[in-house]
Amino acid sequence: MSRKSPSMSKCFSFTASRDWFYRYWFTKSGLRSVSTGLGDGTIMHCWVPKSRKPSKPNLVLVHGFGANAMWQYAEALHHFTPRYNVYVPDLIFFGRSYTSLPDRTESFQARCLMRLMGLQGVERMSMVGISYGGFVAYSMAVQYPQALDRLVLCCTGVCLEEKDLKAGLFPVKSLEEAKRVLMPQTPEKLRELMRVSFVRPATGVPSFFLSDFIKVMCSEFVEEKGELIQEILKDRGQSNLPKIRQPTLLVWGEQDQIFPLELGHRLKRHIGDNAELVVIKNAGHAVNLEKPKEFIKHLKLFLL
Repeated sequence: MSRKSPSMSKCFSFTASRDWFYRYWFTKSGLRSVSTGLGDGTIMHCWVPKSRKPSKPNLVLVHGFGANAMWQYAEALHHFTPRYNVYVPDLIFFGRSYTSLPDRTESFQARCLMRLMGLQGVERMSMVGISYGGFVAYSMAVQYPQALDRLVLCCTGVCLEEKDLKAGLFPVKSLEEAKRVLMPQTPEKLRELMRVSFVRPATGVPSFFLSDFIKVMCSEFVEEKGELIQEILKDRGQSNLPKIRQPTLLVWGEQDQIFPLELGHRLKRHIGDNAELVVIKNAGHAVNLEKPKEFIKHLKLFLL
């Protein structure tokens, strides 16, 4: 595997310091960090409740590409821990999760996540999936319909088709270009990712800050993550996408360039009456980071 050894310089970086703060925040919020062996050379890391209360329902928050799960859900955490047993996993090849198996499909990710939840004693749950995490959450809903109560999919292009890339629906024209943008390895590519993820991306960020972020967040499992992206598009067509029956909230940034809003409308039509589509104005793909208050408001209205 193409995992690199942790660098001592991480200890002195802005990104690693912020990561440390998020770890502190998750611990302060009543969660603890646990790595679980699933067998077959698969390890999954997850933030789990320090003290699980059987009287509470369970909520699983699933991250997408980019910064790790803590960065993507830190803002939302304290809104849900009083009412839910909250779980925040690292998907395979993100954070501290990995496998020696060759399967790169979202259905494999979903099976691993279900096994992890089972080992935590969780049989029923609601789930939030952001972007790639939504692909995994959708697969969970298909494979384990009895386990999922409610589902939130945020900017999740599960209704995309292989031909959409050639048709110009996305800002990138090829799979290789998509990999370079979604897994930036240079400051220039990270700036490009910021431009397509945010309506108002931060400007004037020094290259050394961006290089630091790449070193801490984007330098591990690069080859394997590329294979995950490749698997998303492989033979994909709406006609072979199973329908789900769980009550589902679709949250989309109006100006999403990575998975354009057309895919949100397409998914709403595909699921039917069980789905509700909420469009957040002046937001792009990273709607959870760009408009966190609105994002959390809609999650609470739907889940609580």
